[in-house]
Amino acid sequence: MAQEHTTTLRLRLRYRFDHLVAGGTAALIGWLALACLAVVVPASIVLVWADRSAPTTLSGRLTAVWVSVGQTLKIGGAVGSPVYVLASVALALVALLFVSTLVSLITTGINRRIMSLRLGHSTVLEAGHTVVLGWSDQIFPVAGELVAANANQRRSAIAVLAPKDKVEMEDELSTRITDRGRTRIICRNGSTTDPTELARVSPQAAKAVLVLPPGGPAGDAHVVKTLLALNAAVPGAGRGAVVVAAVRDGRNHATARLAAGPGGHVLCVDDIIARLLVQTARQPGLSLVYQELLDFSGDEFYTAPAGALAGRTFGEALLSYATSSVVGLLHADGGVALNPGPDTGIGPDDRLIVISEDDDTAVPLDVNSWVDEDAIATPLPRFALAERLLLLGWNRRAPFVVDQLDQYVSPGSSLDVVALEEGEGSGCTTATRRHLDVAFHGGDITDPQVLAKLDVPSYDSVIVVGEADPAAVGRAAGTCASADAEEALADDRTLVALLHLRAVAEGAQRELALTTEMSDDGNRLLAPAREGADFIVSGRLISLLMTQISESRYLAAVFEELFDAEGSEFHLKPAAEYVRAGREVPFATLVESARRRGECAVGYRLRAGAATGPGHGLRINPDKRERVRLGGEDWLIVLAGS
Repeated sequence: MAQEHTTTLRLRLRYRFDHLVAGGTAALIGWLALACLAVVVPASIVLVWADRSAPTTLSGRLTAVWVSVGQTLKIGGAVGSPVYVLASVALALVALLFVSTLVSLITTGINRRIMSLRLGHSTVLEAGHTVVLGWSDQIFPVAGELVAANANQRRSAIAVLAPKDKVEMEDELSTRITDRGRTRIICRNGSTTDPTELARVSPQAAKAVLVLPPGGPAGDAHVVKTLLALNAAVPGAGRGAVVVAAVRDGRNHATARLAAGPGGHVLCVDDIIARLLVQTARQPGLSLVYQELLDFSGDEFYTAPAGALAGRTFGEALLSYATSSVVGLLHADGGVALNPGPDTGIGPDDRLIVISEDDDTAVPLDVNSWVDEDAIATPLPRFALAERLLLLGWNRRAPFVVDQLDQYVSPGSSLDVVALEEGEGSGCTTATRRHLDVAFHGGDITDPQVLAKLDVPSYDSVIVVGEADPAAVGRAAGTCASADAEEALADDRTLVALLHLRAVAEGAQRELALTTEMSDDGNRLLAPAREGADFIVSGRLISLLMTQISESRYLAAVFEELFDAEGSEFHLKPAAEYVRAGREVPFATLVESARRRGECAVGYRLRAGAATGPGHGLRINPDKRERVRLGGEDWLIVLAGS
């Protein structure tokens, strides 16, 4: 025997209503009309019978009821002969149908337009804006730096195109970037590999186009397809924008450069991060120098006309600006020379590459008179010493790190590599090494017993790179939809390793020369390390580089030389080698001392403030008339050959 449902009256009424709606438009209109009549007719009767001025006869009152019902339902309520009444009702119904249809069409059109705008399919009608193609965590530092770069502009815009909901993009950007100044951020939905959809952000009228590398193994292929789509949408001959892209794997770099064309700039994430890890490992504090120079909140690279310095030497230009640091020359043909010889002549069409607060603060002012000759120290010979280095972890960038170390270190240096599997990296560094003896050891860098056996404080420098546990990555791949799961897991392991390394340093009562690679800048804030420690955050660093190049295309050549082992690069050298320790001198004296060695002095770092934020003792581009007292443990920041 079937059992009856025990449901509430509310659920039964809702069930009946669902059946009513499912019956179609005609049934819905009929029931709606009956419902209206069921309410309007009794209410009209009550109103007429309650009205003291209503007719006294029954026919009169019925006529009044009809007039009230007709006026309420907008069907006229005319009285007269039956034919007249029917005609008036028919006309009223036609008018009602027409008005209802017109309102419905207008409402539908407006809703469709609103939905189209919410979908982000309309075309951006801007000129001189910056286009960002793709969506990843890098969008936030890129957009934030572009806003800072355009802070002194009257009107600027950033157009973002990505296969993501427009409203979601706008909400995330507004949450992460609260102060946009005068810059408008416009989001559009669309595929970055479709030339037709690329037109939504008007790349042909943009001043710069940035192609962000998405996560996952197919990210580089997506960047290449986006560059090809950009060429199809805006042929190179008609494109005036600076195109900047990035690929993760060095094997895809050449392909991406071909897709970008002769006017495009493609950064290789693995190569740049490996070079910076090596440079910073050998120059503690260098990551802070690059952070200061790459973001738009401090001093950056700019160019200034040679002006009256044309025909004079580069060495003379070093003391010709009080509030800017001259570091190179931009030739008329677009070539860049960082730290050329002091006797290098400056051509009439050359521009000076300077480090300055803004593009309008590079004002010539001779400061030769501020040089204190008596304070300049006599250079002492320096001897290259063999180093003991430790690399903790292994990833696809680690082979580049090993090869770069071999180019920098002195003969007889050694490198111990500790990875999850002892043979994991041994086959990845097949290049013949000239200076570096590499030994691979199996071990988990998150295991405190493994670290204790290494005698970490005995090493001259320690490099920690992100290493993901293959088993954990396999489990995450089945449960996590994020393409960056491997990098996230690698950062987690790095945080654990840093926690144990801090305990090792505290136990030995010694500060470790530690350089750490991370993918997410948010994890850097959680890192258990001293303030001012060296972190190379790949996502943020590449974002800053892309933004800088998008604002000044010549910077691509500047950064290429800075990160090249054969070119000039930044060094932190003992200040006592340049001026007498403890003597207060104008910074112009340090610039002159460095000039005599063929170097460009651009700042200093005080040992006493190295662990205190936010500056960590670092001062870039001080006024050359500013007096400074540097001790035996302080450093001078110079641009010099490797």
